[in-house]
Amino acid sequence: MPFTKKQNFLFIILLLVMVFLFLVNISLGSVSIPLKEVVNGLLSQKMSKESWEIILWNFRFPKAITAILVGIGLSMSGLLMQTLFRNPLAGPYVLGLSSGASLGVAFIILGTGFLPTFISSFFLSNYGLVLASSLGSFLVLMAVLLVSQKLKDTMAILIVGLMFGSFTSAIVSVLSYFTSAEKLQKFTFWSMGSISNLSWNEISLLSVFVIIGIGISFMVIKPLNALLLGEKYAQSIGINYKKTRFLIIIATSILAGSITAFAGPIAFIGLAVPHMAKLLFQTSNHFVLFWSTLLLGAIVMLCCDTIAQVPGNDITLPINAITSVIGAPVVIWLLVRKKRF
Repeated sequence: MPFTKKQNFLFIILLLVMVFLFLVNISLGSVSIPLKEVVNGLLSQKMSKESWEIILWNFRFPKAITAILVGIGLSMSGLLMQTLFRNPLAGPYVLGLSSGASLGVAFIILGTGFLPTFISSFFLSNYGLVLASSLGSFLVLMAVLLVSQKLKDTMAILIVGLMFGSFTSAIVSVLSYFTSAEKLQKFTFWSMGSISNLSWNEISLLSVFVIIGIGISFMVIKPLNALLLGEKYAQSIGINYKKTRFLIIIATSILAGSITAFAGPIAFIGLAVPHMAKLLFQTSNHFVLFWSTLLLGAIVMLCCDTIAQVPGNDITLPINAITSVIGAPVVIWLLVRKKRF
């Protein structure tokens, strides 16, 4: 479906903004690298300082790529959930995936005292935490899918997801109450989210999950447009609603679950970016929203990460705090300015 001239213009602007923010994100930090040097480094040309090359390829570039993957993944899963449940407050974690991941990590960090030393040492590593988070999300996903096969009402699935989230949060609270201050602090740091500690192997694995999730999302663009007018209308024009719902849940689970496993639970992005895309492009057509949400998700995440780095300072703020503190007022301003929700 072709875009309008205005939409094409907006896409070009967003693409240029994303590229600019990508370069700025790599350039700024505790050590500032001139943009010209960043471009030279990315083009495999020799940089003026060897230390800049190390910073660029070992720290800044992987982090910027992770920011883009996290931004597009959470934004797309938020769009899917808001359309499926026809609820503007639905987000990527509404199915309880984040709570399941938190429960898996909480069992490892807060409950390692009950495990043998060699097992606990493995699970407390980066890969161990990713595995624990993935298992927690997967178990909640299986439970939600099992329940969804028994329920015809989509809103009931939303309630079930919220109940799973409340249940797992309660268990995490109990574990937190009986654990030491040191372990509780480590779990708190994980829950704040981080995109700066991923290796290239982890980024490659995350990329595979995000590509699969985005691919499934692209497959359901047409059904998503039909769902805007309700389940019965979608079925009346030949949409297999049960299959579509299953694909949407799977895509959201792959995107939100994998991102939470590698970067922790990151708030705001999945909830707010779809609204920003709708307000900016003035459309409910998911073919347009699909691409605009991807670009805006990457832009917002790069912007938040750049701020979190506190350029010129050794301090790095929690990315979760920045996404909420910076993002929420922006969305409120947009909604008030447009006088629509």
